Amino acid sequence: MKKEKPRYNLLQNTVWMLRLSKEERELKVPLTAAGLSVTAVWQQTAGMLFIPAVIRVLEKQGSIGELLATIALFTAAMMVPAALNRYLDANQLFPRISVRVGITARANRKCADTSFPNLMDERFLKLKEHTIAQTNSNSSSTEAVWNNLELFLRNLLGFIVYLILMERLPFWIPILLTALSLAVFFCGSRLSRYRYKNRDVLMKEEKKVFYLMEYGDIVMPRMMKDIRIFGLKPWIMELTEKTLQSIYDFHRRASARELLSGVLDLLLTFLRNGLAYAYLIHQVLAGKMDIAAFLLLFTAIDGFAAFVSGIAENLITLNRHSLNLSQVREFLEFPEPFSFEDGEEVPKASEYTIELSHVSYRYPGAGQDVLHDISLRLQPGEKLAVVGLNGAGKTTLVKLLAGFLDPTEGSVLLNGTDIRRYNRREYYELFSAVFQEFNILGLSIAENIAQTTGPIYREKLLRCISEAGLSAKISSLPEKEKSFLNRTVYPDAAEFSGGETQRLILARALYKDAPFVFLDEPTAALDPLAEEDIYRKYGEFTRGKSSLFISHRLASTRFCDRILLISDGKIAEEGTHEELLQKGGIYAELFLVQAKYYQEDAAEGGDPDVR
Repeated sequence: MKKEKPRYNLLQNTVWMLRLSKEERELKVPLTAAGLSVTAVWQQTAGMLFIPAVIRVLEKQGSIGELLATIALFTAAMMVPAALNRYLDANQLFPRISVRVGITARANRKCADTSFPNLMDERFLKLKEHTIAQTNSNSSSTEAVWNNLELFLRNLLGFIVYLILMERLPFWIPILLTALSLAVFFCGSRLSRYRYKNRDVLMKEEKKVFYLMEYGDIVMPRMMKDIRIFGLKPWIMELTEKTLQSIYDFHRRASARELLSGVLDLLLTFLRNGLAYAYLIHQVLAGKMDIAAFLLLFTAIDGFAAFVSGIAENLITLNRHSLNLSQVREFLEFPEPFSFEDGEEVPKASEYTIELSHVSYRYPGAGQDVLHDISLRLQPGEKLAVVGLNGAGKTTLVKLLAGFLDPTEGSVLLNGTDIRRYNRREYYELFSAVFQEFNILGLSIAENIAQTTGPIYREKLLRCISEAGLSAKISSLPEKEKSFLNRTVYPDAAEFSGGETQRLILARALYKDAPFVFLDEPTAALDPLAEEDIYRKYGEFTRGKSSLFISHRLASTRFCDRILLISDGKIAEEGTHEELLQKGGIYAELFLVQAKYYQEDAAEGGDPDVR
């Protein structure tokens, strides 16, 4: 399969990282990298020149003062860059972390603010996973790239300085050293990079092991009952051992290649240095080179070769970091199908009407529409119920009305205007909702209900708690509404049952006090008495609001002004509870099926109505 070309190249990503360091007010990051490179080459060059300089003083029989001055000069020339390098090195870590954390913050904002359809986009989710991996440690590309930029600059600067120092050698020697150094590097890297090239294979096997270790743990609440009742432990152990063996085989193959790489590296290095050293020895024996020059060039040859290899290795590593950074940038710049700050302001009104005008929706990759040519209007103050079998498209309908999805065909209208024109975040402010899936944050009960960084109004909070039927539970807690939830965060946090948690989410929706209230199976986790209590209160807490209620329990829809039955992606039936029963259609059939489990005489033709 042809690999996808990265959107940004190495130069573009380097400029991007430099710009980020400026935006995060951490320009010291590139400046420190440059300083570390200069001081490292300075120190290395001074060390290489030191012995030849001392020998030259001795060869010309200089005075003791001249010798001491030379030693002092070179000692200072090595100590000053060493001290600077140590200082810069000690102060480079946290600024680099700060830039990486800045990228992490941008990624978090992208996840929180992105359009809802992106959260179902496979490409977006893969880029998100990649971005998390590239921002979660010091060794990830968003931070490690600075270290490699520093090393590249150091090697490039050292290459230039050492090339100047070798100017008295014939031109073919630097060329030979460069060619053989590159041969050493590429032969070795081709073999030793097996581990990197096949990292996806290794990661796949390691994920299996982590999964098996987590879910195969006999004390993990998630699986401990299943493991015992079905006798799964031997099977899980067998799978774990097989996976560990495949990881061992991978490392054995990689180690064999790395051993061969080391042997080739040794042979080519011997050839490279042997030819260069032979020339230097010949020049000394022929009287064409003094000892000081011999020592200088002897040391410079090895250093020069190391710089050449370093440049090649740095470029490969930087290119790898660039590929990772390119995907991070693609995630941060992932296109948004919705308008946000660039959209129009949602107009303020005393009443709102939402309308679906010939709306169809098909999920990406699906073969057919989940909803087809739906037209309906939710009037101000109306209580609308939506029923149907699983997969009929009820939740999708809610997502379209709430603006989480845009229709494939048709339009969603707010007071007659297509919602695509509006700032979608402002549009969301019109809705309170209880969805089938919800999360409890590691915060206090009050904060979980209010969901705001602003002031929490206690009177309003207590009213919502009461309407949701949670007053008795919260009153029994030592800290009342200030009690914390989520024992993952707080070991002594209050624990709620499934039904109590659903009531908490209902209180959250009530506290928002939006013009529209959407309830998607809000009583699924409640017992019949608690469910009846919510139904009785439904009219009270939706007074003056437009509401949409989804439920599989058809008896619960009687308090709604209008009922829609969705079937095969269309509105199959519409009317009040009594009207739909009289029609004797799908709704009546489903109601009778449910009613017979609650009322014995339903099977004998009695009144199927469940009170």
